[in-house]
Amino acid sequence: MKWFSILKIALRALRRNKMRSTLTALGIIIGVAAVIAMVGIGSGAQAQVESQIASLGENLILISPGSVTSSGLRTGWGGSATLKIEDAQAIEREVSGVKATSPEIRQNSQVTAAGGNWFTQIYGESASYFDIRQWPLIEGAVFTEQDVRSSNKVVVIGRTLSTQLYGSASPVGQILRIGNVPFIVTGLLAPKGFNVNGTDQDDVAIVPYTSAMKRLTGGKNLRGINVQMTSATQLAPGQEQIMELLRQRHRIGPGKDDDFTVRNQEEIAEAATATSRIMSALLGSIASVSLLVGGIGIMNIMLVSVTERTREIGIRMSVGAHGRDIMSQFLIEAVALSSMGGIIGILLGVGAAKLLSIFAEWPTLISPLSIVVAFVFSAGVGIFFGFYPARKAAALDPIDALRYE
Repeated sequence: MKWFSILKIALRALRRNKMRSTLTALGIIIGVAAVIAMVGIGSGAQAQVESQIASLGENLILISPGSVTSSGLRTGWGGSATLKIEDAQAIEREVSGVKATSPEIRQNSQVTAAGGNWFTQIYGESASYFDIRQWPLIEGAVFTEQDVRSSNKVVVIGRTLSTQLYGSASPVGQILRIGNVPFIVTGLLAPKGFNVNGTDQDDVAIVPYTSAMKRLTGGKNLRGINVQMTSATQLAPGQEQIMELLRQRHRIGPGKDDDFTVRNQEEIAEAATATSRIMSALLGSIASVSLLVGGIGIMNIMLVSVTERTREIGIRMSVGAHGRDIMSQFLIEAVALSSMGGIIGILLGVGAAKLLSIFAEWPTLISPLSIVVAFVFSAGVGIFFGFYPARKAAALDPIDALRYE
């Protein structure tokens, strides 16, 4: 009952100066809204990156060419041409925990079909590539191991390429020319969107790697090897075995640099999400400055309020109020101000995040936890910055307070 009475007195005091209370809470409103919106943007970006990493497949190890030194000159990453089909076969045969491998050939090429043309990415892969990447079809069928062994001229294409060449018509069974080589489209892939590098994964044509080597590139070097392990626990030991095996096969001596790069999916995810986490923390920190400014505003107004109401404090003390009652009243006023500001700020922040998502097409993610944390933090700001004015009011001498003009 006593606390209820103190709360009523505090709220009555706030209502007496509505405009001042509103302006005081404005700093908290802006601060909380900024924190909610910025953290939402950061979380949305992080969730999008994690989704893109997951679209690579499950338990994946990626092998790509490294750099080499020739006549004192060093090439950049991807400059070596030492990965062979035999390396992929040796990995599948000798490394424990390997579920499937897919040697990879890549090149960009002009493709033509149905009177149209388009410049796209050509991938040469094994038949198991679609299972490794967990990439289903929405129409037709993938090519088979027999197609790979026979270097058949078959191709599976992505949604973007299909739309550019065939519009809304079905591409399955149509002829697609890569350069001057005709391929039969056997399947249309389900849309995957953009990857972590910003590349459209649906703008692609996938052919058997043997067909790519024999009919398109004419070379025998691979641009990569996709390795799927049986479980996530096999990623790290599998990566070490692959590195050791490739060093042996490429005759790389002790102390010499690898001419290949091996990364597992967890490393890729960690590197990609680290940037998002840093961005989220940075945005949240910048927005938190607004909360700090809002807290200082509350302290300033509460100090003014203590000065203005010194006589009132003296009267209350003279009729029996204790110092802790006065302190509670001013603390409640500060917390009420910051809490109301926090609630309004949360609503504005969620609204701003939704608007950014709709009009700017930025991915945003507002979690219930971030809302709870924002509210608790705003109330904490009221307690922290309201404590000093409240203690100052409670420490007033009743006689001096009654004499104050």
